[in-house]
Amino acid sequence: MTSTTNELTSPRIEALRRSVDSGAVGAVEEFWREVVECGTPLVEPLPDDVKDMLVTFVWRGSEATRNVVVLGAIATPGIPAESQFACLAGTDVWHRTYRLPADLRTTYRMAENDSLEPLRGLKGPNAFAERTAGWRPAPLNRTPFPPVEASTSGLALPAAPPQPWIEVRPDVPYGECASQPFASAILGNERRAIVYTPPGYDAQRAAPYHLVVLFDAGAYTSSVPTPTILDNLLAAGRIAPMVGVFVGNPDQETRGRELPAHPPFVEFLAEELLPWVRQRYHVTTDPAQVVIGGSSYGGLAASHAALRRPDVFGNVLSQSGSYFWKPDGDEEWEWHARQYAAAEKLPLRFYLDVGRLEGRRNPNPDHDLNPGQVIANRHMRDVLRAKGYPVHYAEFTGAHDYICWRGTLADGLLALVGTAQDQDSAASS
Repeated sequence: MTSTTNELTSPRIEALRRSVDSGAVGAVEEFWREVVECGTPLVEPLPDDVKDMLVTFVWRGSEATRNVVVLGAIATPGIPAESQFACLAGTDVWHRTYRLPADLRTTYRMAENDSLEPLRGLKGPNAFAERTAGWRPAPLNRTPFPPVEASTSGLALPAAPPQPWIEVRPDVPYGECASQPFASAILGNERRAIVYTPPGYDAQRAAPYHLVVLFDAGAYTSSVPTPTILDNLLAAGRIAPMVGVFVGNPDQETRGRELPAHPPFVEFLAEELLPWVRQRYHVTTDPAQVVIGGSSYGGLAASHAALRRPDVFGNVLSQSGSYFWKPDGDEEWEWHARQYAAAEKLPLRFYLDVGRLEGRRNPNPDHDLNPGQVIANRHMRDVLRAKGYPVHYAEFTGAHDYICWRGTLADGLLALVGTAQDQDSAASS
């Protein structure tokens, strides 16, 4: 087998190396028995630093194994050749160790005998999927994500923030979700709309229900289990009863056109979708009780909809919003922050979050001046605060990833429409 090296070595791997070098019989099999029992990756403390940990990814190779690589925020972005594992000489143990923040939560995938072709500059809508078709979840990982599809592996280090609202609780009543097609005359297309109603929903209730509108319906009802999050927050008395509307995408190409500050999409939301919802469900017309939100382009779309229609949307929940975006032909990035800077202050409130590992620039050479998610979100925060908007801003140790957003969605809801104590706490942050 080919032997490669990397800078960091796990104490457990080093102990195995010494055992193998000394001729200890059965050392490798004992190692794999431990790995099967404990799962992967191996997580070990650093004696001189409680803020970081050593995390070792392992793979059981064969005589046919030429290379093993890892893909994710922990690795060199877009360059698999720089994320190769080393093979422990004389064994089938392939390994790579990283020094990672102890509060990290992220996802990753792995591949054996990868082409090592850089991901930079891939062309076409399916190019990334085709290039990484051989990538797979890590064997023996105990945290598949998304849980249903198990297409990637999850990693949550010991100090990662808890995500207390995402699990179904047997003692908590649950709401209902209804999915149906929704045709838009404004956009000239059709999509799925999923509507969540809380436990005990009553169309005759005296007070109308609060409303949350989220984009990327499939993701926000699976990877981010929003119905369960709403059930749990409501049962705990942390939010008022709320109807949720999850807006689907006809396809990825349409998503990429509609969500980034697309005026007809705002018109669709305000003039078609919400009137349709209000005809069928007993929901508020008070913008202060309406949250619009999403992640990535969805966060950008939410803040743009609120900017253009503050009479409809009063609260913006943006998770890693793509505020670096600019329209085609515009020379400057961060177009959206400039729109807020130029506009008069509106009756809006904001929750923004972003992952600290999102600061790496897009590997596409055409995007070399793109400031990236972290800088753009910090700038958007500063612009909003300078205009006098209430903004709860948070950064998490993670990447552009639903495994993080599934936890911070509840933070956003509590900051915007939670109890008075929750909102006071958010305002002081």
